[in-house]
Amino acid sequence: MKYLLLPVVVLLAGCQSLSQSDGNAITDNSDSQVETAHPVEINQALLADESIDVIHPVADVDFSLNNTLKDQKAIDENNIWPRIRSQLTFDIPNQKRLVSQRNWYVKHPSYLKRVAKRAEPFLYYIVQELEKNDMPIELAFLPIVESAFDPFAYSHGRASGMWQFVPGTGERFGMKQNWWYDGRRDVVASTEGAIQYLKYLHKFFDGDWMLALAAYNSGEGRVRKAVRKNKRLGKPTDFWSLDLPKETRAYVPKLLALADIVKRPEDFNLSLYSIDNKSVLSQVDIKSQLDLAKAATLAGLSLAELQRLNPGFNRWATDPDGPHRLLLPSHSVAKFELGLNKLSKKDRLAWQRYKIKSGDNLGLIANKFNTRVDLIQQVNNIKGNQIRAGKHLLIPVAAKSLDSYVFSQEQRIAKKQNRPQKGRKLVHTVKSGDNLWDIGRKYKVNSKSIAKWNGFAPRDTLKLGQKLVIWQKSNTKSNKSNYANSKTGNRVENAIMRNITYKVLRGDSFARIADKFNVRISDIERWNNLDRKKYLQPGQRLKLSVDVTNNI
Repeated sequence: MKYLLLPVVVLLAGCQSLSQSDGNAITDNSDSQVETAHPVEINQALLADESIDVIHPVADVDFSLNNTLKDQKAIDENNIWPRIRSQLTFDIPNQKRLVSQRNWYVKHPSYLKRVAKRAEPFLYYIVQELEKNDMPIELAFLPIVESAFDPFAYSHGRASGMWQFVPGTGERFGMKQNWWYDGRRDVVASTEGAIQYLKYLHKFFDGDWMLALAAYNSGEGRVRKAVRKNKRLGKPTDFWSLDLPKETRAYVPKLLALADIVKRPEDFNLSLYSIDNKSVLSQVDIKSQLDLAKAATLAGLSLAELQRLNPGFNRWATDPDGPHRLLLPSHSVAKFELGLNKLSKKDRLAWQRYKIKSGDNLGLIANKFNTRVDLIQQVNNIKGNQIRAGKHLLIPVAAKSLDSYVFSQEQRIAKKQNRPQKGRKLVHTVKSGDNLWDIGRKYKVNSKSIAKWNGFAPRDTLKLGQKLVIWQKSNTKSNKSNYANSKTGNRVENAIMRNITYKVLRGDSFARIADKFNVRISDIERWNNLDRKKYLQPGQRLKLSVDVTNNI
């Protein structure tokens, strides 16, 4: 058993991950909206300016991380903030962007408190890991800026976890991602990966932490390009002088604003929420695959509590190929290990004996029991995909009903899809050849909205048989007809057409460009003598004919 030294943290009196504006307080954020699991706490000011469009698909969970009672004086004398404060080293310049971010945090102490509570199980561990790697302690605030310390946060740019890694960067820095498990959400794996990535960026920018942080947000290539541009023009190349995207211009000031508040909270009439400066979580080696419901029972936790502490697991059980570890409140470890040692290997999962029917195949059976083909093959010693009707298979199944695993991938998506929206609710089942663009055109809705309603990113791959929730507005007949005309090539009377040349960006696809300019994929193919089956290349130029009145 390895001890992680995680405390009970609750940040100052209030913070959140996606910076939000209040009036004119924040001037450098984009106007995208954030969806959160806390609708009671949201007002128009909070929705006005979010710098990162992040989805919070599930509600928070309160933990019992310490089974001992202490008086308030003892808590105040032994909290984590003096430890952090003593190591703060970043300069806090008198910059307008920084001041506006700080003003917003100061005006919203409830936000700071909410994020601090969410950080409670994890902040001490992060502080410890930063110290171990000789990294600036200010980086402990980065998950606030990135995700509001929500390990289940997911952005429409496909970034996931409290450190918000996209799939490629996550894989690059050691985060395993498969059907069972996503290391980008795993607290241990993602923290280790974030530290390695930040070390790389720090070295890449010759020891400049402000540039490294900017690159963490928008990529090293973009920041390097801005630096080189300023060099050519004879301008300063520090972060504050660079021409960077709006979101990145606000990103570094948010982190510095939080550091300044932690450094001198009394100057802003704020009190920091006291957090124990000691370990409250432990990492336990479970040796092999284990049903999460059984693990929760052994630890004396609710299933939701266990999943909140171990957000990397997508399904009802841990990954059969590892990692074979769980984070548990330290006071529950002895009880958990005692119970685990009494479990036989077959008792770690629930099992069902299944008689193969005519027409069955391993894929259908795996879908039926919410498991994987390779696991069925392994358990039943099957080589290849041949099975015979009348024979029996031993299938590992969830110990409880699937809706009990509230933070599994399926339940998080279901919660998202069941959230009421305006209009009429429809359900579309993905068929062979479907793409988000064509589905949007069929139902006369924006493809990005479909992604938002169903809790995934517009560039995520659709799966055959996947159920998509569609919300159609019933009172926008004229708008629908104009939208349909633009998609089908029928020009409305007041259309103003222009021929343009579009330079393909990294990550662009036929569907994404078609959606951006309200044209059809087939038209893009025809205008440029291209085939949609072939990949577009960054820098490639496309000829487009667009209605400028429909592309505002």
